[in-house]
Amino acid sequence: MISVATLASCTSTQSNQQAQTTSNGSASGQTCAPEIASIDFGIISTESQQNQKPKFEPFIEAMSQTIGRPVNAFYATDYAAVIEAMGANKVQVAWYGGKSYITAAERSNAEAFAQTVNSDGTQGYYSHLITNKENPIVSEIDLQKGNGNEYIVENAKDLTFAFNDPESTSGYLVPSYYVFAQKGVNAKEAFKQLIFAGSHEATAQAVANQQVDVATNNSESLTALKASDPKAFEQIQVIWTSPVIPSDPITYRKDLPDCLKGQIKDFFYSYKDTAVLEPLGWQAFVPAEDKTWNTIRELNIGKDILEVQNDKNLTPQTRQQKLDELNQKLDALK
Repeated sequence: MISVATLASCTSTQSNQQAQTTSNGSASGQTCAPEIASIDFGIISTESQQNQKPKFEPFIEAMSQTIGRPVNAFYATDYAAVIEAMGANKVQVAWYGGKSYITAAERSNAEAFAQTVNSDGTQGYYSHLITNKENPIVSEIDLQKGNGNEYIVENAKDLTFAFNDPESTSGYLVPSYYVFAQKGVNAKEAFKQLIFAGSHEATAQAVANQQVDVATNNSESLTALKASDPKAFEQIQVIWTSPVIPSDPITYRKDLPDCLKGQIKDFFYSYKDTAVLEPLGWQAFVPAEDKTWNTIRELNIGKDILEVQNDKNLTPQTRQQKLDELNQKLDALK
Protein backbone atom coordinates (compact mmCIF):
# COMPACT_ATOMS: atom_id res chain seq x y z
CA MET A 1 0.00 0.00 0.00
CA ILE A 2 2.81 2.40 0.92
CA SER A 3 4.75 1.45 -2.23
CA VAL A 4 1.75 2.05 -4.49
CA ALA A 5 1.00 5.42 -2.86
CA THR A 6 4.60 6.54 -3.28
CA LEU A 7 4.58 5.55 -6.95
CA ALA A 8 1.31 7.42 -7.53
CA SER A 9 2.69 10.49 -5.82
CA CYS A 10 5.83 10.44 -7.99
CA THR A 11 3.77 9.94 -11.15
CA SER A 12 1.49 12.84 -10.20
CA THR A 13 4.50 15.09 -9.51
CA GLN A 14 6.09 14.21 -12.84
CA SER A 15 2.82 14.93 -14.69
CA ASN A 16 2.48 18.31 -13.00
CA GLN A 17 6.07 19.20 -13.89
CA GLN A 18 5.51 18.18 -17.51
CA ALA A 19 2.32 20.24 -17.71
CA GLN A 20 4.10 23.24 -16.21
CA THR A 21 6.98 22.87 -18.65
CA THR A 22 4.60 22.72 -21.60
CA SER A 23 2.60 25.71 -20.34
CA ASN A 24 5.73 27.83 -19.94
CA GLY A 25 7.09 26.79 -23.30
CA SER A 26 10.49 26.02 -21.77
CA ALA A 27 10.78 22.63 -23.40
CA SER A 28 11.63 22.15 -27.07
CA GLY A 29 9.78 24.22 -29.63
CA GLN A 30 7.44 21.32 -30.41
CA THR A 31 5.96 21.34 -26.89
CA CYS A 32 4.80 24.93 -27.32
CA ALA A 33 2.02 25.63 -29.83
CA PRO A 34 2.77 22.60 -32.05
CA GLU A 35 0.01 23.73 -34.39
CA ILE A 36 2.24 26.65 -35.45
CA ALA A 37 4.76 24.78 -37.59
CA SER A 38 6.76 27.83 -38.65
CA ILE A 39 7.08 31.58 -38.13
CA ASP A 40 7.21 34.27 -40.82
CA PHE A 41 9.31 37.32 -39.99
CA GLY A 42 8.43 40.55 -41.81
CA ILE A 43 11.25 42.87 -42.91
CA ILE A 44 10.47 46.43 -44.05
CA SER A 45 12.02 47.53 -47.32
CA THR A 46 14.71 49.98 -46.25
CA GLU A 47 16.90 48.43 -48.96
CA SER A 48 16.46 46.06 -51.88
CA GLN A 49 15.96 42.38 -51.08
CA GLN A 50 19.28 41.71 -52.81
CA ASN A 51 21.05 43.79 -50.16
CA GLN A 52 18.89 42.76 -47.20
CA LYS A 53 18.93 38.99 -47.64
CA PRO A 54 22.63 38.30 -46.93
CA LYS A 55 22.43 40.55 -43.85
CA PHE A 56 19.29 38.98 -42.40
CA GLU A 57 19.68 35.27 -43.23
CA PRO A 58 22.18 34.49 -40.41
CA PHE A 59 19.88 36.22 -37.93
CA ILE A 60 16.83 34.36 -39.24
CA GLU A 61 18.71 31.05 -38.95
CA ALA A 62 19.73 31.82 -35.36
CA MET A 63 16.09 32.57 -34.49
CA SER A 64 14.97 29.29 -36.07
CA GLN A 65 17.44 27.28 -34.02
CA THR A 66 16.57 29.00 -30.76
CA ILE A 67 12.78 28.79 -30.91
CA GLY A 68 12.86 25.28 -32.33
CA ARG A 69 10.88 25.74 -35.52
CA PRO A 70 11.55 27.20 -38.98
CA VAL A 71 11.54 30.98 -39.34
CA ASN A 72 10.98 32.32 -42.84
CA ALA A 73 12.01 35.82 -43.90
CA PHE A 74 9.33 37.93 -45.60
CA TYR A 75 11.06 40.63 -47.66
CA ALA A 76 8.45 43.22 -48.57
CA THR A 77 8.48 45.49 -51.60
CA ASP A 78 7.12 48.35 -49.46
CA TYR A 79 6.27 49.07 -45.84
CA ALA A 80 2.54 48.55 -46.32
CA ALA A 81 3.12 44.96 -47.44
CA VAL A 82 4.46 43.99 -44.00
CA ILE A 83 1.54 45.72 -42.28
CA GLU A 84 -0.98 43.93 -44.49
CA ALA A 85 0.79 40.58 -44.13
CA MET A 86 0.69 40.78 -40.34
CA GLY A 87 -2.98 41.73 -40.45
CA ALA A 88 -3.69 38.64 -42.58
CA ASN A 89 -1.56 36.45 -40.25
CA LYS A 90 0.90 35.78 -43.07
CA VAL A 91 3.56 37.36 -40.85
CA GLN A 92 3.68 36.67 -37.10
CA VAL A 93 6.82 38.62 -36.12
CA ALA A 94 8.09 41.80 -37.77
CA TRP A 95 10.64 44.59 -37.73
CA TYR A 96 8.99 47.97 -38.32
CA GLY A 97 9.88 51.63 -38.26
CA GLY A 98 7.99 53.81 -35.79
CA LYS A 99 5.31 55.08 -38.17
CA SER A 100 4.69 51.72 -39.81
CA TYR A 101 4.44 50.18 -36.33
CA ILE A 102 1.75 52.54 -35.07
CA THR A 103 -0.24 51.75 -38.22
CA ALA A 104 0.28 48.01 -37.70
CA ALA A 105 -0.73 48.29 -34.03
CA GLU A 106 -3.95 49.98 -35.08
CA ARG A 107 -4.83 47.78 -38.05
CA SER A 108 -2.89 44.53 -37.92
CA ASN A 109 -2.87 43.23 -34.34
CA ALA A 110 0.82 44.12 -33.88
CA GLU A 111 2.36 44.44 -30.42
CA ALA A 112 5.86 45.78 -29.77
CA PHE A 113 7.97 43.82 -27.27
CA ALA A 114 11.54 44.91 -28.09
CA GLN A 115 13.48 47.92 -29.32
CA THR A 116 16.65 47.83 -31.40
CA VAL A 117 19.90 49.12 -29.94
CA ASN A 118 22.21 50.67 -32.52
CA SER A 119 25.75 49.46 -33.07
CA ASP A 120 27.05 52.45 -31.11
CA GLY A 121 24.79 51.65 -28.14
CA THR A 122 22.22 54.38 -28.78
CA GLN A 123 18.47 53.86 -29.08
CA GLY A 124 17.67 56.57 -31.59
CA TYR A 125 18.49 57.83 -35.06
CA TYR A 126 17.94 60.88 -37.30
CA SER A 127 16.04 61.79 -40.42
CA HIS A 128 17.99 63.72 -43.06
CA LEU A 129 17.45 65.75 -46.18
CA ILE A 130 20.18 64.99 -48.70
CA THR A 131 21.38 66.35 -52.02
CA ASN A 132 24.22 65.63 -54.43
CA LYS A 133 27.47 67.40 -53.53
CA GLU A 134 27.65 68.75 -57.08
CA ASN A 135 24.14 70.18 -57.01
CA PRO A 136 24.24 74.02 -57.17
CA ILE A 137 21.93 74.29 -54.17
CA VAL A 138 24.81 73.22 -51.88
CA SER A 139 26.39 76.66 -52.29
CA GLU A 140 23.09 78.30 -51.24
CA ILE A 141 22.90 76.43 -47.93
CA ASP A 142 24.75 76.98 -44.67
CA LEU A 143 25.98 73.43 -44.09
CA GLN A 144 27.20 74.27 -40.59
CA LYS A 145 23.69 75.28 -39.55
CA GLY A 146 22.11 72.50 -41.62
CA ASN A 147 19.38 74.88 -42.75
CA GLY A 148 18.65 73.08 -46.01
CA ASN A 149 15.05 72.69 -44.87
CA GLU A 150 14.54 76.45 -45.12
CA TYR A 151 16.09 76.63 -48.58
CA ILE A 152 14.01 73.85 -50.11
CA VAL A 153 10.74 75.25 -48.72
CA GLU A 154 11.53 78.68 -50.20
CA ASN A 155 12.59 77.22 -53.56
CA ALA A 156 10.38 74.13 -53.80
CA LYS A 157 8.74 75.16 -57.07
CA ASP A 158 12.13 74.89 -58.81
CA LEU A 159 13.19 71.57 -57.25
CA THR A 160 12.56 67.86 -57.67
CA PHE A 161 12.09 65.93 -54.40
CA ALA A 162 11.87 62.30 -53.28
CA PHE A 163 10.26 60.88 -50.18
CA ASN A 164 10.94 57.28 -49.21
CA ASP A 165 7.64 55.49 -48.45
CA PRO A 166 4.37 56.90 -47.02
CA GLU A 167 4.71 54.56 -44.01
CA SER A 168 8.34 55.50 -43.32
CA THR A 169 9.11 57.43 -40.14
CA SER A 170 12.34 59.13 -41.18
CA GLY A 171 11.64 59.00 -44.90
CA TYR A 172 8.20 60.64 -44.72
CA LEU A 173 6.57 61.43 -41.36
CA VAL A 174 9.42 63.31 -39.65
CA PRO A 175 10.32 65.59 -42.58
CA SER A 176 6.62 66.04 -43.37
CA TYR A 177 6.10 67.48 -39.90
CA TYR A 178 9.30 69.41 -39.19
CA VAL A 179 10.10 70.64 -42.71
CA PHE A 180 6.68 71.19 -44.26
CA ALA A 181 3.68 71.04 -41.91
CA GLN A 182 5.18 73.42 -39.36
CA LYS A 183 5.61 75.99 -42.13
CA GLY A 184 2.15 75.43 -43.57
CA VAL A 185 3.51 73.89 -46.78
CA ASN A 186 1.84 71.03 -48.65
CA ALA A 187 4.78 69.05 -49.99
CA LYS A 188 2.59 67.20 -52.47
CA GLU A 189 1.84 70.48 -54.23
CA ALA A 190 4.97 72.57 -53.58
CA PHE A 191 7.63 70.92 -55.75
CA LYS A 192 8.27 70.95 -59.47
CA GLN A 193 8.18 67.16 -59.19
CA LEU A 194 7.58 64.87 -56.20
CA ILE A 195 8.11 61.10 -56.15
CA PHE A 196 8.01 58.27 -53.62
CA ALA A 197 11.15 56.23 -54.31
CA GLY A 198 10.14 53.31 -52.04
CA SER A 199 13.21 52.84 -49.82
CA HIS A 200 16.10 54.72 -48.23
CA GLU A 201 18.46 52.98 -50.60
CA ALA A 202 16.41 54.20 -53.57
CA THR A 203 16.34 57.83 -52.41
CA ALA A 204 20.09 57.76 -51.80
CA GLN A 205 20.75 56.37 -55.27
CA ALA A 206 18.39 58.92 -56.84
CA VAL A 207 20.43 61.71 -55.25
CA ALA A 208 23.80 60.11 -56.02
CA ASN A 209 22.79 59.75 -59.69
CA GLN A 210 21.34 63.29 -59.79
CA GLN A 211 17.85 62.07 -60.64
CA VAL A 212 16.33 64.37 -58.00
CA ASP A 213 17.58 67.53 -56.32
CA VAL A 214 16.68 66.61 -52.74
CA ALA A 215 15.48 63.47 -50.95
CA THR A 216 14.82 62.13 -47.48
CA ASN A 217 17.04 59.56 -45.79
CA ASN A 218 18.32 58.70 -42.32
CA SER A 219 21.51 58.24 -40.33
CA GLU A 220 21.27 54.44 -40.16
CA SER A 221 20.71 53.98 -43.89
CA LEU A 222 23.53 56.33 -44.83
CA THR A 223 25.86 54.31 -42.62
CA ALA A 224 24.74 51.16 -44.43
CA LEU A 225 25.22 52.86 -47.81
CA LYS A 226 28.78 53.85 -46.88
CA ALA A 227 29.58 50.17 -46.46
CA SER A 228 27.60 48.79 -49.42
CA ASP A 229 28.22 51.52 -52.01
CA PRO A 230 30.96 53.94 -50.92
CA LYS A 231 31.04 55.59 -54.36
CA ALA A 232 27.38 56.62 -54.06
CA PHE A 233 27.90 57.67 -50.44
CA GLU A 234 30.68 60.05 -51.45
CA GLN A 235 28.24 61.90 -53.72
CA ILE A 236 25.78 62.67 -50.91
CA GLN A 237 25.59 65.84 -48.84
CA VAL A 238 23.35 66.06 -45.76
CA ILE A 239 21.61 69.45 -45.66
CA TRP A 240 19.22 68.99 -42.71
CA THR A 241 19.01 66.76 -39.63
CA SER A 242 15.91 66.13 -37.52
CA PRO A 243 15.53 65.80 -33.76
CA VAL A 244 16.26 62.29 -32.49
CA ILE A 245 13.76 59.52 -33.39
CA PRO A 246 13.21 56.42 -31.16
CA SER A 247 14.92 53.37 -32.65
CA ASP A 248 12.83 50.66 -34.26
CA PRO A 249 10.35 48.24 -32.69
CA ILE A 250 10.32 44.46 -32.99
CA THR A 251 6.77 43.13 -32.82
CA TYR A 252 4.63 40.03 -32.82
CA ARG A 253 0.94 39.40 -33.29
CA LYS A 254 -1.02 39.87 -30.08
CA ASP A 255 -2.82 36.55 -30.51
CA LEU A 256 0.29 34.33 -30.52
CA PRO A 257 0.30 31.77 -27.68
CA ASP A 258 1.97 33.10 -24.54
CA CYS A 259 4.55 30.30 -24.51
CA LEU A 260 5.63 31.19 -28.06
CA LYS A 261 5.76 34.89 -27.21
CA GLY A 262 8.03 33.93 -24.32
CA GLN A 263 10.40 31.99 -26.57
CA ILE A 264 10.56 34.85 -29.09
CA LYS A 265 11.24 37.43 -26.38
CA ASP A 266 13.91 35.24 -24.79
CA PHE A 267 15.69 34.99 -28.14
CA PHE A 268 15.68 38.74 -28.82
CA TYR A 269 16.56 39.82 -25.29
CA SER A 270 19.53 37.45 -25.06
CA TYR A 271 20.90 37.58 -28.61
CA LYS A 272 24.29 39.34 -28.73
CA ASP A 273 26.20 37.85 -31.69
CA THR A 274 28.14 40.86 -32.94
CA ALA A 275 29.13 39.23 -36.23
CA VAL A 276 25.46 38.75 -37.13
CA LEU A 277 24.06 41.98 -35.69
CA GLU A 278 26.73 44.41 -36.91
CA PRO A 279 25.73 44.21 -40.61
CA LEU A 280 22.17 45.03 -39.55
CA GLY A 281 23.35 48.12 -37.69
CA TRP A 282 22.33 46.65 -34.33
CA GLN A 283 24.10 45.77 -31.09
CA ALA A 284 21.26 44.19 -29.12
CA PHE A 285 17.55 44.37 -28.31
CA VAL A 286 15.97 45.70 -25.11
CA PRO A 287 12.46 45.16 -23.73
CA ALA A 288 9.93 47.73 -24.87
CA GLU A 289 6.19 48.31 -24.94
CA ASP A 290 3.68 50.01 -27.16
CA LYS A 291 3.87 53.42 -25.44
CA THR A 292 7.58 53.71 -26.32
CA TRP A 293 6.41 54.97 -29.71
CA ASN A 294 3.79 57.42 -28.44
CA THR A 295 6.15 60.20 -29.48
CA ILE A 296 5.69 59.02 -33.07
CA ARG A 297 1.92 59.02 -32.59
CA GLU A 298 2.10 62.57 -31.24
CA LEU A 299 4.20 63.61 -34.21
CA ASN A 300 1.73 62.04 -36.62
CA ILE A 301 -1.22 63.78 -34.95
CA GLY A 302 0.70 67.06 -34.83
CA LYS A 303 1.32 66.86 -38.58
CA ASP A 304 -2.40 66.24 -39.14
CA ILE A 305 -3.36 69.19 -36.92
CA LEU A 306 -1.11 71.57 -38.84
CA GLU A 307 -2.46 70.32 -42.16
CA VAL A 308 -6.04 70.86 -41.00
CA GLN A 309 -5.22 74.34 -39.71
CA ASN A 310 -3.71 75.26 -43.06
CA ASP A 311 -6.38 73.67 -45.26
CA LYS A 312 -8.17 76.62 -46.89
CA ASN A 313 -10.83 74.35 -48.38
CA LEU A 314 -12.36 73.50 -44.99
CA THR A 315 -15.27 75.43 -43.52
CA PRO A 316 -14.67 76.81 -40.00
CA GLN A 317 -17.12 74.25 -38.60
CA THR A 318 -15.47 71.29 -40.32
CA ARG A 319 -12.00 72.50 -39.39
CA GLN A 320 -12.96 72.79 -35.72
CA GLN A 321 -14.58 69.37 -35.75
CA LYS A 322 -11.44 67.77 -37.19
CA LEU A 323 -9.21 69.64 -34.73
CA ASP A 324 -11.35 68.50 -31.79
CA GLU A 325 -11.05 64.88 -32.93
CA LEU A 326 -7.28 65.14 -33.31
CA ASN A 327 -6.84 66.83 -29.93
CA GLN A 328 -8.89 64.06 -28.32
CA LYS A 329 -6.41 61.56 -29.79
CA LEU A 330 -3.55 63.56 -28.30
CA ASP A 331 -5.22 63.65 -24.88
CA ALA A 332 -5.72 59.87 -24.99
CA LEU A 333 -1.94 59.37 -25.23
CA LYS A 334 -1.26 61.21 -21.95
